Amino acid sequence: MPKLDERLSNTYNHVLTSITPSQIRSFSKEISNVPDLISLNVGEPGFNTPEHVKDAAIKSIAENKSHYSPQNGWKELREVISNFLSQRYGINYDAETEITVTDGAAEALSSTFLATVNPGDKVLVPMPAYPAYTSVIEMAGGVVVPVDTSDDQFKLTSEKLTQVLDENPDISEIILNYPNNPTGVEYTDEELKALAKILRDRGILVIADEIYSELTYELNHTSIAEFIPNSTIVINGVSKSHAMTGYRLGYVAGPAEAVTNVNKVHGYLVTSPSNPAQYGAVEALENGVDDTKPMLKEYRKRRDLVTKELRKLGFKVTSPDGAFYIFAKIPDKYNENSREFALRLAKEAHVGVTPGSAFGKSGEDYLRLSYAADMDQIEEAMKRINQFVNEKA
Repeated sequence: MPKLDERLSNTYNHVLTSITPSQIRSFSKEISNVPDLISLNVGEPGFNTPEHVKDAAIKSIAENKSHYSPQNGWKELREVISNFLSQRYGINYDAETEITVTDGAAEALSSTFLATVNPGDKVLVPMPAYPAYTSVIEMAGGVVVPVDTSDDQFKLTSEKLTQVLDENPDISEIILNYPNNPTGVEYTDEELKALAKILRDRGILVIADEIYSELTYELNHTSIAEFIPNSTIVINGVSKSHAMTGYRLGYVAGPAEAVTNVNKVHGYLVTSPSNPAQYGAVEALENGVDDTKPMLKEYRKRRDLVTKELRKLGFKVTSPDGAFYIFAKIPDKYNENSREFALRLAKEAHVGVTPGSAFGKSGEDYLRLSYAADMDQIEEAMKRINQFVNEKA
């Protein structure tokens, strides 16, 4: 096996020195060899891609649609995305200039941050948050301004936003993710209007990560772009809504000037999106808008079960309005950090969860549990956690 020439040991992007690999992935790998492990630690839909979507992707392969697509994706898909966003969320984008199809929402986020963040720019990140946000912002040379939301039901309030912007008047950008990973919280129309007014008045660019927009329960999802379309870049995709995580198909929508820059970065990173994934996405968004309904019905049952059982055991839980995560506060009686508790839960109860510390300092006292697994697995996991808490903890 080759070993790097010692003279090259300093030949790397030094920004990476302060960036750690995703704790979500690293912790999952660490506990992967635990026998009979029930995994509630990965954000993976517990369903298969709908058959008609798979058929569309397979058909594209059979018809030899295997060459490069346009850099920003096939026009047919961009038009379908435009129609979907207009009909579903009342936000309107030109398919030619205001939408770019990407290799998943993660690439959409990376391309967007690399296209909008200059060295030294401050970006507000409500915490706890999906760890890729802070890492990619820092890779772009930006400065993360973390804002702890744990005292406000994990929502960024208009009062807190005003306070932070007053203290940091040079903030140029904010990432707003809802329904949220890891907490599952969703914003009401009134909450979004209040945030939008402040952000519009201050001239702040909004990156709206709405990848879980189709997975909401008591509240219908509203895009903040409905209120401030001129200063919002929307990130979305089909991974969560249609159980297509492995297809890697996302998209960016926003003002033409911003999307042009995102598309420029996107083109140099990946050239163009995958053809089979694009044709699958056309089918999903054109003829499969109701595919999510049976998934939602099951997710709601699973959410209610996990919430009820965890509360019985002394965990403090803010009931999620969307996505498929529960962010549970570890009872005060345990003198352990979130990683220690999660590791012991895996080794002794054979249940895998994600330490809250993976989502920033404000998540340290919490665990993230995904209820996307099968109901049988969830019921067994709750039994194991119950036994762990009552007999071993």
